[in-house]
Amino acid sequence: MMISSTDTVVVQGITGRQGSFWTRRMAEYGTRIVAGTSPGRGGQTVDGIPVYDSVAEAAREHPADVSVLFVPPLAARDAALDAIRAGVRKIVFLTEHVPAQDVMEVLAEARDGGVQVLGPNTAGIVVPGQATVGIMPAFAGNVFRPGRVGVVSRSGSLGTLVALNIVGAGLGQSAFLGIGGDPILGTTTLDAVRTLDAHPGTDSVVLVGEIGGAMEEEAAAYISGMRKPVVAFIAGRSAPPGRRMGHAGAIVSGGRGDGESKVRALTEAGATVVDLPSQIAAALSPSGR
Repeated sequence: MMISSTDTVVVQGITGRQGSFWTRRMAEYGTRIVAGTSPGRGGQTVDGIPVYDSVAEAAREHPADVSVLFVPPLAARDAALDAIRAGVRKIVFLTEHVPAQDVMEVLAEARDGGVQVLGPNTAGIVVPGQATVGIMPAFAGNVFRPGRVGVVSRSGSLGTLVALNIVGAGLGQSAFLGIGGDPILGTTTLDAVRTLDAHPGTDSVVLVGEIGGAMEEEAAAYISGMRKPVVAFIAGRSAPPGRRMGHAGAIVSGGRGDGESKVRALTEAGATVVDLPSQIAAALSPSGR
């Protein structure tokens, strides 16, 4: 998934504390927020943005390209399906702790309808200088600024740290894609890497992965054929097998998903794998400037 300054956005859950706060931040950055939704709050406004009871209602006057979900876990399924059925083509699924069966239903309907989903449990997407959708600090100039480095991260906090280091080294980002930390995702590491590989504004890619699952290994097979340089960092490499560490997807079992297997696969694919996030900027140079 990629966004631009021309994309229109609807905020689901806009009247909540987090929804209203981040709506203001996104709008200040330049994101084109055209409407918000909150069941039972239709007719209100938030910072001048009209509020509707559903995306279906909002779409009659304010069609949106992107929807971002600031809704509780048990409301996320209905909210996402509302957006998909209203014709929204991109869903930024921030909500975490959504029941697995609900996530699977949403992703199945999205796939059938040709709708792109980022998340669930994502921190969002940032295209510096153009737009941001989610809860990443795009407004902080020491964290994000326009450049040529594309970042893929399962973790929002680690992704922020990496973005800070990139800017601190005098570089900038073409895009940040937070794919989310859950085991069932609408956009995988491979999907995000492919997006950045095809993106004309991206010269190099940073992959911030973590133990658990096989997404990084699957992406490595694609990375082996890329011309753009890839720098990777895998978090949690010292975690003991079988123990959950942070994200719901970060568990090693059955000999799959451990840090060393990911490092080996990425290294064999031609990526530069670093031991610390602070080493990423040096590994990028001179690419990405």
